[in-house]
Amino acid sequence: MEISPLIFNWIKAVHIIAIISWMAGLLYLPRLFIYHCIAETGSDKSETFKVMERRLLRLIMNPALLVSLISGGLMIYSTDLFILIELWFVIKAVCLCFLVAIHMKMGKWRKDFEMDTNLRKQTFFRVANEVPTILMIIIIIMVVVKPL
Repeated sequence: MEISPLIFNWIKAVHIIAIISWMAGLLYLPRLFIYHCIAETGSDKSETFKVMERRLLRLIMNPALLVSLISGGLMIYSTDLFILIELWFVIKAVCLCFLVAIHMKMGKWRKDFEMDTNLRKQTFFRVANEVPTILMIIIIIMVVVKPL
């Protein structure tokens, strides 16, 4: 599909804004989980974390993920589809799938906290907090440098 460079640049700008918003959530939500592990179940602090986690996921992360996928899909659709078989793009796409998977896992972990059934320790969430960062670094290198 042929679109004007101006429209493409607007789509790219929306994509970057959505990605930044989504990544901020992917990096912050595990931090909330770490602090939530310390809070006593049923306490005001625990209940506050539940509200913060729910709002972050539903009002920021989920919409940002959706806008990221839609705008990214539009950019792919408007360019040469041979991009889909380039190795750098395949690696980026695999990393994106892992990011979406960790997003979904965070949604499950949030529900565990909401129902007061979380059994994971804060060390688990400290490690989980690093996964989106590593994936983000790989994605940026693949998109900007295209080393492969």
